[in-house]
Amino acid sequence: MSGGAEDVGVADAVAGHWVDRLAPRAARPYLRLARIDRPIGWWLLLLPCWWSSALAASAKGAAFPDIRHLALFLVGAVAMRGAGSTYNDIADRDLDAQVERTRRRPLPSGQVSTKAAAVFLAAQAMVGLCVLLQFNAAAILVGVCSLVPVAVYPFMKRVMPMPQAVLGLAFAWGALMGWVAAFGRLDAPALLLYAGTIAWVVGYDTIYAVQDIEDDEIAGIRSSARFFGTRLKAAVGLCYGLCAALIAAAMAGAGSGLVGWLGLALFGAHLFAQVHRLKERDGRGALALFRSNRNAGLILFAGLAADTAIRSLLA
Repeated sequence: MSGGAEDVGVADAVAGHWVDRLAPRAARPYLRLARIDRPIGWWLLLLPCWWSSALAASAKGAAFPDIRHLALFLVGAVAMRGAGSTYNDIADRDLDAQVERTRRRPLPSGQVSTKAAAVFLAAQAMVGLCVLLQFNAAAILVGVCSLVPVAVYPFMKRVMPMPQAVLGLAFAWGALMGWVAAFGRLDAPALLLYAGTIAWVVGYDTIYAVQDIEDDEIAGIRSSARFFGTRLKAAVGLCYGLCAALIAAAMAGAGSGLVGWLGLALFGAHLFAQVHRLKERDGRGALALFRSNRNAGLILFAGLAADTAIRSLLA
């Protein structure tokens, strides 16, 4: 921790999280850099991996997604979400100081130095690499390629009206990983799932960006929430509709059964409810809707996984 900086939490962290209550004081800023106090991030990185594994299991006629792969994806998602967030905070430390929600983050608040954050970033990346090396050669190659959108995303908010599109390329990458880990190649269902997941990411991150509209306008930070303006609900609805349609195409290509389609229907209903409840410039409500995407994603995974199990029992 830098120069005796005050230990402060982050505005949108989970209230009463164990990081703030139980973690050693010196470790807290680093855990916050890794977003451990905001687990929604690694959930949203993990869920496309699990969807992809479940879709691959359906295509293979397996009884359940590969448990080893699911566990590796969990560890990798936490590590790489932390590494990506640390990298993003290093790149955005000056911008974060200008936004109310982010100025208490460890770097702009002085709790962690840039050098210490870089060392922490390298350590997390090494954990992610160790996880990646457990997969087949094709999955390793696909995983390494994910670093391209991750590397460029922090700078897109300075030049693109919709930087969420680049975030989607990065956060949806897991939709490719489960399939390539199972088959050693990429096929149409994985690519369709990836495209649908990109639309999902753009939708939910547009909701997330509603929190910062006022500060972003002052700081000159671009976001899809600012770009869509009064068309916010229609735009998010379009993203979510495209998401559901593309995932449906992926499921059809993988041969998903009735229970999987039920899971998709419930997932779509959850997304529709988010759009219905979304309000412009309601930051608190937007954060709750954004976080609810973990439940939406788990519903879809449960449907896909249960479908493979039930069809295997009935075979």
